[in-house]
Amino acid sequence: MARFFQAKKKTQLNTKHQLFTIEKLDHHGAGIAYQNRKPVFIEGGLPGEQVLAQLTESKSKYARANLIKVQKASEQRVEPICAYYQECGGCNMQHLDIESQRAYKQQTLSQLMAKFAGQSIDPEAPVVGPQQGYRRRTRISIKLNKRTQQMEFGFRKKHSQEIVTVDACPILDLELSQLIAPLHKLLQSFANQQRLGHVELVKGDNTKVIVLRHLKSLTESEQQLLQQFAEQHQATLYLMPQAEQLHRVVGERPYYQESGVTIPFEPNNFIQVNQSVNHGMVSQALAWLELKPQDRVLDLFCGLGNFSLPLAQSVSQVVGVEGVDEMVNKASANARLNHVENARFYQANLEQDVSGLPWTAEKFDKILLDPARAGASGIIDQVASLGAHRVVYVSCNPATLARDSQSLLKQGFKLQKLGMLDMFPHTSHLESMALFVKD
Repeated sequence: MARFFQAKKKTQLNTKHQLFTIEKLDHHGAGIAYQNRKPVFIEGGLPGEQVLAQLTESKSKYARANLIKVQKASEQRVEPICAYYQECGGCNMQHLDIESQRAYKQQTLSQLMAKFAGQSIDPEAPVVGPQQGYRRRTRISIKLNKRTQQMEFGFRKKHSQEIVTVDACPILDLELSQLIAPLHKLLQSFANQQRLGHVELVKGDNTKVIVLRHLKSLTESEQQLLQQFAEQHQATLYLMPQAEQLHRVVGERPYYQESGVTIPFEPNNFIQVNQSVNHGMVSQALAWLELKPQDRVLDLFCGLGNFSLPLAQSVSQVVGVEGVDEMVNKASANARLNHVENARFYQANLEQDVSGLPWTAEKFDKILLDPARAGASGIIDQVASLGAHRVVYVSCNPATLARDSQSLLKQGFKLQKLGMLDMFPHTSHLESMALFVKD
């Protein structure tokens, strides 16, 4: 008998405002309610709250809804510190008081480690810093609105490519935040604004940095206006005519200081955005490693030497490994600048098999890993073979930390300490540190 395909009838989405009770937060900071046992994710909702929300998506296993109104508020709810909070996509947790934010992040970290690594451990006290003015770098989007012919100058809206124009940002370093409005005004005076790509603002210990990405050449008068602006605000100006191509026009090369060393950087180099928490993070990593003068330490994903150079002050030898040639050269130069003679740096793709490379034949007492969000899957299985009995893993993604922890546990390490680093207050982004020890 012939069978004919019959398309399933599309269920009509109920877009009427409905009352939900928020049960908990997910790992991205959204509230979770339940409707007929199906989770409904509602951004902006807090546990214990009753909210009116409108469904925007309904799948077989979950649904999403927009928060319309909080009917019964949680005691943990606070007024956001930013006037643009409801529109801007930069922060997603300003409606939750700061202590509850930190408790939520610690709980998230513990849950992920218990679920994926099978390790239940009480977290150490979090490393924290100021909750405002903490960011020392940001990227500002620029777009000419074709309808209004006005320049949009600010940050991406929530779940959108559209831009919300801002004149200040309370989580940005105050000196950088104060540059936003006058810089917007200056760039609005340029004739062909479609040539402008974006602006980056970075704070060094010695200078403020302005980077302008432009898609076509600027006029001589526009360059003069930018230089005058930088000089007036005691800032360093870089122009970026092509991606990753920087021309310093005026001002000092930026640097920051960490644990007794000076680390120069270019504005397109990676540095931790929260200097206060970076101080605490480096200090805690060095303390957890229990460094001894005779130790040989391997710093994987070493970057500019944020950990390597402070480590070198307390041990016999540090070997830093980084995937990008330019960063290796800069880490070596930073070592020479600080008269650090017991640190060597190598380039290697740590996502591939590194066996056979010169430094892998050496043995190390301690290892520090600070990988990107993808984690350290390429090197993690070789940690035990490198001889270390103490490993500190710094992570910006608890999911990959939990995954890589499974390998360390199989190699005979035990998870001894776990801690949250509040690198990004008012967001759900979670930085963490774990200590693994082998008898």
